[in-house]
Amino acid sequence: MSKIKYGMVGGGQGAFIGAVHRIAARMDDHFQLVAGALSSTVEKSKASGRELGISEDRAYGDFSEMALAEAAREDGIEAVAIVTPNHMHFPVAKAFLEAGIHVICDKPMTTSLEDAEELAELVKKTGKVFVLT
Repeated sequence: MSKIKYGMVGGGQGAFIGAVHRIAARMDDHFQLVAGALSSTVEKSKASGRELGISEDRAYGDFSEMALAEAAREDGIEAVAIVTPNHMHFPVAKAFLEAGIHVICDKPMTTSLEDAEELAELVKKTGKVFVLT
């Protein structure tokens, strides 16, 4: 069985929860981290990517760029893990669902009922998987 190629938004240098999610993803050996927008600055994201063995061209400066670039790649990610501060869960999840990429989101799903309902509708529309950890 081939590994599921995934990316991560958030979880760069010094971020506790990102490391926890990466450990969990490695436990069954079914996932391979290949891309990330790991920090809010491109420099820190690229440094974090180097530490994690992510190719320089797949360590992105922001999640919107990552969603579009990975969706356009023949070898692009199949899923994204969102481990950002809570207020960022909605815009990140929305961008990746709209790009046609499955989403694994740390809790909470969103910070408002309206955003949660919008994501639920987007999941129905896209047919993509949305997992809440």
